[in-house]
Amino acid sequence: MKKSRYNIYSEHLIKKFGGKVYKLPVNLPGTCPNRDGTLGFGGCIFCDEQGSGFDALPNTLTVWEQLRRNKDFFRRRFNAEKFIAYFQAFTNTYLPLEQFAANIGAAAAEEDIVGISVSTRPDCINEDYLNVLTRVRDEKNLDINIELGLQTVNYHTLRKINRGHTLAEFLDAVLRIHRRQFEICAHLILNLPWDDMQDVIENAKIISALGVRYVKLHSLYIVRGTKLGDMYERGEIRLISLEEYVRRVITFLEYLDPEIVIQRLVGKGPKNEVLFCNWDASWWKIKTELERLLEEEDTWQGKKFNYLNGCRALRRWD
Repeated sequence: MKKSRYNIYSEHLIKKFGGKVYKLPVNLPGTCPNRDGTLGFGGCIFCDEQGSGFDALPNTLTVWEQLRRNKDFFRRRFNAEKFIAYFQAFTNTYLPLEQFAANIGAAAAEEDIVGISVSTRPDCINEDYLNVLTRVRDEKNLDINIELGLQTVNYHTLRKINRGHTLAEFLDAVLRIHRRQFEICAHLILNLPWDDMQDVIENAKIISALGVRYVKLHSLYIVRGTKLGDMYERGEIRLISLEEYVRRVITFLEYLDPEIVIQRLVGKGPKNEVLFCNWDASWWKIKTELERLLEEEDTWQGKKFNYLNGCRALRRWD
């Protein structure tokens, strides 16, 4: 069997859990400090009202109902046996602490759940919520990881997209989470209009130096009615080509620690009201082209990573 040129998530899960594991999205109503006025209003300029939870069941269903329905689907379609409960939409650690604890507890009580993944913002990581996750992990012997929406390390771009935090909050969150020995997944968008190839390389370097375990890459999609959508329709932003995006992903992989697991190379947008998504190409086609070029150019994840080998000795959490 041909060896992959990047660290594939599905293969990692098989090694870790001894079989195929499927993520079950949990979509709950919520908000974030960048929407309710604590930090700002309207959220990030690319975020719609669904809070990135579009590929999920209605948020009117309970955690139990969503997990049961999704488990039934994956069992029928893929003969799945093990699952990760994925709290996907909005900022889960911005919910009231009691509600957050109840949500996590409901997922932990479900049969065949081997892990919990919690999506949140770097500036919404605090010790009380980490205490809840620590207790659940220790009592239920579950694998727990935290997904942090970073998007870019360029603080100028973070301000332009109205992210509401800078790189500093991400660094603080990573250090807090590492002390609890939870694994981290960083979300990045490699084709933000204000970033260039140097930002792509910096993303890879910083993520590698911090000992992040997983990376999820999203290609930017633009939804009608968002601030970014309005800018796009007025011709105020320029988007890179598909060819340039593929080149950025390959460069990112080359500078990335080969031990980091890639959960996603390209994202999928919502089905309705989309002004731009993946250059009107399927995500699978883009992924196939990426893998073809990695093979053709004889390059791979970590090819240019040697500059960071000394960093591993500095990680006190290892």
